[in-house]
Amino acid sequence: MAFRTIAGLVSLTAMSWANVALADDITANTADAVAAAEEAADDADDDQQRRTQDGDEIVVTAASLEETLPQELSRYGYKVEVIEEETIRNRGYIDIAQALDMEVPGLTVLSQAGPFSYANISLQGSRNSDVLWTIDGVRIGNRLYNSTSPADTLPAAMVQQVEVLKGGHGLFYGTQALAGVINLVTHRFDDETSGDFTVGTSTNVGYRAEGRVNLAVGDHRFMVWGVKDQGEGFAIFDKYNDTVTDRERSYDVLSAGIKYGYEFTPDLSVLLHYMRTWADLDNQSVSAQNVNMRDQQIAIGRIDFTPSEAAKLYLKTYYHQWDTDYGPAGRATAYWGFKDFGVNALAQLKLHPGLEYHIGYEYQTYKGRDEVLLIDGQSEQVHAFFGQIRTSDDFSDRLRLAAGLRHNEQSDSSSTVWNASGSFVLSPALQLDASVGTSFLLPDAEQLYGIDTCCTHGNPNLKPEESFAINLGASGRIGGFRWSLAGWDRKIENLIASSTIGAPEGFNSIFVNVPGQVKARGFEALVAAQLPAGFDAMVTYTYSEEIARNTNTQIQGRPKHSGKAALNWSPEDAPYGASLTAKYFGRTENTLTGLGLREWGDFIVADLSAHSFLDDDQRWRATVRLENVFDQDAARGLSSALINGERSLVRRLGAPRTFYLTISHSFGAR
Repeated sequence: MAFRTIAGLVSLTAMSWANVALADDITANTADAVAAAEEAADDADDDQQRRTQDGDEIVVTAASLEETLPQELSRYGYKVEVIEEETIRNRGYIDIAQALDMEVPGLTVLSQAGPFSYANISLQGSRNSDVLWTIDGVRIGNRLYNSTSPADTLPAAMVQQVEVLKGGHGLFYGTQALAGVINLVTHRFDDETSGDFTVGTSTNVGYRAEGRVNLAVGDHRFMVWGVKDQGEGFAIFDKYNDTVTDRERSYDVLSAGIKYGYEFTPDLSVLLHYMRTWADLDNQSVSAQNVNMRDQQIAIGRIDFTPSEAAKLYLKTYYHQWDTDYGPAGRATAYWGFKDFGVNALAQLKLHPGLEYHIGYEYQTYKGRDEVLLIDGQSEQVHAFFGQIRTSDDFSDRLRLAAGLRHNEQSDSSSTVWNASGSFVLSPALQLDASVGTSFLLPDAEQLYGIDTCCTHGNPNLKPEESFAINLGASGRIGGFRWSLAGWDRKIENLIASSTIGAPEGFNSIFVNVPGQVKARGFEALVAAQLPAGFDAMVTYTYSEEIARNTNTQIQGRPKHSGKAALNWSPEDAPYGASLTAKYFGRTENTLTGLGLREWGDFIVADLSAHSFLDDDQRWRATVRLENVFDQDAARGLSSALINGERSLVRRLGAPRTFYLTISHSFGAR
């Protein structure tokens, strides 16, 4: 029976179209999204009053002020997208980059080497360094190199939802949130014992296993989770030197965590979470096969306290350690890594009708060291104070306004940023949103402390980069159609770059703040529709103009045109569904050493997926996914390299056509 069901799934995939579910899968900043955010906020308030009584035992589930922050920001003029766990499961994504790549409008993600690899991302015309990555609000971006994404150690199975906050968010999130924030929300507690496990395989000789168990003992909540992903991968370049015999870029990732929560009273609770990731990740070039042997640890502690209806606050501390040994497989000896410790506190005060006050403090210290590119082991400390004033629900049920200020004190420099935003619902068919303000990017460890003679010398006197951005949007719903149009204009000051002037002896250059601006402007349009027979569809188009400093030329490697389209089939009350998602990456170009200007891009990649429950109780689920349906082999990047002594053009390839199959089982409470 199970075999026939799986076979049916494969044939269903071949004949079905799919997409991003309209209301459940992606929460855009439309009129309906505002209503959903209001409902979520109301639910959070209701949670403070909700009781499940069993004899003398009282169980209370409360929403944290930190957890509701993205939804709250969506009510005040910011565009927020959400990928739910159900979407990730139904479409068979194995790492976060895959989910972001196909599901989030306006976000471009190019994985450098397939699953569990670094990724080049662009959000509203950003560089990698302009987007902050967080897990449960804890920054996980690489503090040695801001331009290095953390996507290589993020299994999709570890999250309950992914929140993408678009626009500048330096006020609440601090450094690196110039163009947006990607926040991974790990699984929340259940009030009853429950869990699930999954096994899977792929045609790239990949295997995976994951499991999660929730326990509820009185007012105590426990969760244990683990994910194992391993694969031989594929050849990521179209050319290699003859000396490279193993040309498949492999990965081996194990992530595990334990989570504990306890409520001392209905108004006071504590949460502790520890997670650890071990990973052996091939770092392949056209002439060598090296490996990053990663050991990453994150520990989080948070206290939530609601002393009265007029006050709500949380206090959080975290520790993030990233250790990597780099070199040839089996004998990697060069170390690179960092340690990041921080404290964050935020209070929400409702002192009188019409206004809310949000007041916060953040402390961060980090230290980075690299024996590969030689970064001196020094540390930096940052203190930040921030606050925001918002209109509350009793001010107006159609107009919401907010304004705030953040001041940072770091080693030998300081920065102050501000923002203001608002949302006005004219009718269900039209909502207007706007935000304006500044954000900042602190220099990373390489820019501050780099001492490798091969490269640019660090400068501990660097000022943070600062951006000024305006975001405008309109959205609404007409019948079964949803639409949104959002535009942005951002300018970056104090750009950090290398300069030959003032370089120390033995170095060709030094990092400096240079005059001039980098400009990014563009717009994103989306249309979605609910169709008959259980179908829904979405089409989105993004135009992004990214102008290099002191020029009128598009930054190389960044297309002006991109888009996504999807169709989803999910019949009401049916135990199955199917999807087709597709993305377009426009034409771009790069200047290569010895080869001149070369064009690349201008390709479409499509994925098919389907899922079905295998039993009447809907405990067993099968999911299939066909990545890169048309086996598109267009380059995801170009480089110039010496191949057997000759200068050659090398294309970086995306994943070939790959088939994934997973089987999962859930138990306990639903």
